[in-house]
Amino acid sequence: MSIRVQSEDFDPGAEIARMTAGRTDIGAVTSFVGLVRGNAGDGSAMTLEHYPGMTEKQLSAIEAEARKRWPLDDVVIIHRFGRLSPGERIVLVAVASSHRAAAFSACEFLIDWLKTRAPFWKLEEGPAGRHWVEAKNDDDSRAKRWHDENP
Repeated sequence: MSIRVQSEDFDPGAEIARMTAGRTDIGAVTSFVGLVRGNAGDGSAMTLEHYPGMTEKQLSAIEAEARKRWPLDDVVIIHRFGRLSPGERIVLVAVASSHRAAAFSACEFLIDWLKTRAPFWKLEEGPAGRHWVEAKNDDDSRAKRWHDENP
């Protein structure tokens, strides 16, 4: 397991290579990389803030819940903070398991819960000004469905 909250960029391929190095028990790796949306060149940016200590604790709790639901061999969660421009990476969730179904489901679960339960705040800025990003009903609906679903 590797959970990191950092300002620096990350290399998804290198993270997955570390996760699987020397492992012959892993049959599937599923990953999600989130990017900053926007129009490059128009001054758009996003600043992500978090609550140090609390953020890592919550990400660990989300990861522990995924491990209760699916047989996972390894999990990597990296989330960035600070000012990011369009096209930059924000988040990596990578899941390794013996079987693809568990890897797919756990990866989707982790990103759905991360979006709604991790203490990150996003300030978008662009030509029209700056505003805090509000939670989206779609994100809440996606996360809520996991309460009723069994792996």
